[in-house]
Amino acid sequence: MTSDKPVISPILGLGLAILAVSAASILIRMAQQEAPSLVIAAYRLGFATVLLAPAALGRRWGEIRALSWKALGGLALAGAFLALHFAAWITSLEHTSVAISSVLVTTTPLWVALLSTLALGERLPRGVVLGLGAALAGGVIVALSQTCAWDGVRLACDWQASWRGQGLWGSLLALLGAVFASGYLLIGRRMRASLSLTAYTFVVYGSAAVCLWAAVLFAGLPAGGYPLNTYAWMLALAVFPQLIGHSTYNWALRYVSATVVSVSLLGEPIGASLLAVLLLGEVPGAVELVGGALILVGIFLAARSEPV
Repeated sequence: MTSDKPVISPILGLGLAILAVSAASILIRMAQQEAPSLVIAAYRLGFATVLLAPAALGRRWGEIRALSWKALGGLALAGAFLALHFAAWITSLEHTSVAISSVLVTTTPLWVALLSTLALGERLPRGVVLGLGAALAGGVIVALSQTCAWDGVRLACDWQASWRGQGLWGSLLALLGAVFASGYLLIGRRMRASLSLTAYTFVVYGSAAVCLWAAVLFAGLPAGGYPLNTYAWMLALAVFPQLIGHSTYNWALRYVSATVVSVSLLGEPIGASLLAVLLLGEVPGAVELVGGALILVGIFLAARSEPV
């Protein structure tokens, strides 16, 4: 943790990030009507890098130019993990529901908690451990709500329906997205300590964009020729979930642990559900509401235990 005082509370910043990131699933689904998932991921990071370029190449160019090859290698590795995260998660939305994909991709705190002690030498406060347990329990309940129903006597689950078709593949991709996101957060926690937010995000997002565009070209996917509204959805992905949402997460990494930041990611399914109610008329059931409440309690417990 750094000793400099943030402009706003990192916890408030994480709350704003949750709101911005929650729109991602809906924007992705809109873009997927015309564009392949890998192309959407590449445009998301590409647009974000271009929008950051004036500030990064202006005010922060000296800072970026002074980076050592070792530092650039670490930032490039973080960008590669970020590229893998988006490639896996966005593709998962082609094969499974938004709810299941969002819940599985937000298991990131589990992987961060398992790896952070070894990678960063951080001790997990008791509140973070309790919050992690509550949030993960809530995530499991939300996931069960997709395949289980209470008939008044017992909980009946149709597991075959859950994994029928390509659902299993989509779920595995979302889980992989969570694993890759944990690597991105753990590397970022160390690199952000000595870099400004603009310099860090520009290099990392740029590295991720290069990786994704290389994958698009390797896969032989069309880089252009999409309807104008598809580009608008992808630009919105870059502005709101990426520049506002993910950049705020990166900003918070300077003040709180990677575990607290990753636990806050569990708010995304809640925010996405609220947006789905407002925009799509999808009202969550009672089981989903219980799971969502547990996730919010987990975020509160973890955040409260971290001094800011």
